[in-house]
Amino acid sequence: MSRSTDPSRPPRDVTRGEKRQLALASATLGPWRPAAAVGAIGGGVSLTLSVIDGHFGLRVIAAACSVALMLFFLVGGAGAVTGRGPRSDHRIRRWAAEHPWRVALVPGGMLLVTDLVMRQILTSEGFFGSLWDGLWRGALVAGVVGVVGAVAASRRAR
Repeated sequence: MSRSTDPSRPPRDVTRGEKRQLALASATLGPWRPAAAVGAIGGGVSLTLSVIDGHFGLRVIAAACSVALMLFFLVGGAGAVTGRGPRSDHRIRRWAAEHPWRVALVPGGMLLVTDLVMRQILTSEGFFGSLWDGLWRGALVAGVVGVVGAVAASRRAR
């Protein structure tokens, strides 16, 4: 009988590497198609408002893309920690519900990386300026997703 199915043996501790893999797997279970739609709409509205205001250029496009990415990772990450994504492995969903802050780091980190790369490609902004913008946006997304997951977990516990 394998160790994981043998009821006489206590469950083993999860290693740090396995925790990272579980967090990544949990984050992939979010509602990413609706998140893409929300991000596209938010980015489009941001771009439209800037154009109506008389501004246009690569910085405006980068700002609209940044809004789109932020909304995308916010909606997808929040859906992942609340279990609102497509149906899948219930064990991973349960782990995500028990560890919302670990799962929240994944969309926050992904936003940091994608926002940094996008700003470096589209603008003449310096690396550290782009890094700072990505850091605070990633921290904001991770914070909101973590709070949403923690509140959802406390409501389920009632």
